[in-house]
Amino acid sequence: MNNAVIQFPLPQNEPVKAYLEGSPERKALEAELERQYNTVLDIPLIIGGKEIRTGDTATVVCPHEHGHVLATYHRAGEKEIRMAIDAAMQARKQWSETPWTTRAAIVLKCAELLATKYRPILNAACMLGQSKNIYQAEIDSACETIDFFRYNVHYASKIYAMQPKDGAGNLNHTEFRPLEGFVLAVTPFNFTSIASNLCMTPVLMGNVAVWKPSSTATLSNYYLMKLYKEAGLPDGVINFLPGSGALIGKVATESKWFAGIHFTGSTGTFGSLWKLAVENLDRYVSYPRLVGETGGKDFIFVHPSAQVKPVATAAFCGAFEFQGQKCSAASRMYVPKSLWPAVLEQMKQFASEVKTGSVMDPSNYINAVIDEASWNKIDGYLTCAEQSPDARIVLGGGRDKSVGYFVEPTVIETTDPHFKTMEEEIFGPVLTVYPYDDDKVDEAVRLCDTTSPYGLTGAVFGQDRMAVERITGQLRYAAGNFYINDKPTGAVVGMQPFGGARASGTNDKAGGEFNLIRWVIPRVIKETLVSPEDYRYSYMK
Repeated sequence: MNNAVIQFPLPQNEPVKAYLEGSPERKALEAELERQYNTVLDIPLIIGGKEIRTGDTATVVCPHEHGHVLATYHRAGEKEIRMAIDAAMQARKQWSETPWTTRAAIVLKCAELLATKYRPILNAACMLGQSKNIYQAEIDSACETIDFFRYNVHYASKIYAMQPKDGAGNLNHTEFRPLEGFVLAVTPFNFTSIASNLCMTPVLMGNVAVWKPSSTATLSNYYLMKLYKEAGLPDGVINFLPGSGALIGKVATESKWFAGIHFTGSTGTFGSLWKLAVENLDRYVSYPRLVGETGGKDFIFVHPSAQVKPVATAAFCGAFEFQGQKCSAASRMYVPKSLWPAVLEQMKQFASEVKTGSVMDPSNYINAVIDEASWNKIDGYLTCAEQSPDARIVLGGGRDKSVGYFVEPTVIETTDPHFKTMEEEIFGPVLTVYPYDDDKVDEAVRLCDTTSPYGLTGAVFGQDRMAVERITGQLRYAAGNFYINDKPTGAVVGMQPFGGARASGTNDKAGGEFNLIRWVIPRVIKETLVSPEDYRYSYMK
């Protein structure tokens, strides 16, 4: 028996590799890109460690070259969903009773494998299947995923060390039990790291999972399953179920063993899953844990004391990196009229310098949006702006889906602070700007706070530090992650735990210990060393 007291100190964040031409990481990535581009995978369901092929298939294509097929994947039906639940519950007893340090060792091995052997594999899959350029893939499918693995082990060690004090004649300790059932992980297309974390955080804490990956991230998510297997994760602990989210959600929430949802996606979908859980509440062994990060309408608020170039840089990068398909992407900006012409001119300069196209060309800064449905949605918003008397497109606006789903970085200027694109989530490279009168800062701040139902990320720019402090206070509930003189994207594990409230989710902060505590149910155990034998109080004797 291993009775060592093992410590997991705070790790360092995984360094971002440069991928300079001719570097070892660049050569490995290019070779892997070529291999995956010229391979058509057949991706099965993985249930209890077994590959299941249903014959109900769909394809994975490159968003930037949608005529090119990367894989065919099989979709789960009701039978397979029930099989996955059964497999998870069969694996649960052994996994929940496995020493947590053994579970931690498997998670840390995942980190080491991803930092080395699997780095080019996951990055290439993320680039080809999700249309991320080298840098965006590296910070996501490599670095952030590795950071989640390593930091979560450290955070778990802190949770397990949270113990009560002993009393006179008794010993007390807290046992952090896994949930009594399975966790349904519903994951998004836009971050491979989030897809991994939504499964592996509950798993680290001793839970088992049924995983519904995004159909447009199936390729990279399948390689994650291979990574977990190689790291030693037992069969059935995570069960991989591409397929209809509505069907998987319905069947999963009908099970008595449904113990929780770990979710990232749209506000509407999370609301629907929550309602299903409520409708089935009487069936469950325990009240389920519902953890979700949902929509956003993230903002940049510019004070008149702000400097032009930092604002323009933050707006350009915050709105257009990864084609605006980040939960945290800047989507609306409030800027004083005195600064707006100069800010816009600088953004136009940036736009004239960047290239758009396939991820296979490293010089392309802008790549494709994820699929035709996304492209069509963005097209609808841009058409609305083009036809409205209250708005005009002042930068970009071009779009073409003939070869890939491309949309130019676009800025809409509006005279209406409640214009459609100021209020609704677009999830594309579109930033709407409302120029306000310089002497109406407080009024503009109130608009920023009350216009959107979301509360995910936001930023304030200004050189007047006291004004910035006042605005930060006024926008206290407008964002769960708030930035001063920086773009509202780029949260780093261990530095800025991520999540928002209002319609943006439950704010359980991925990348911190807050999230891990949601996946355990504590039991406090008191042991009395010498049991009393007299019922009387002292004064009765």
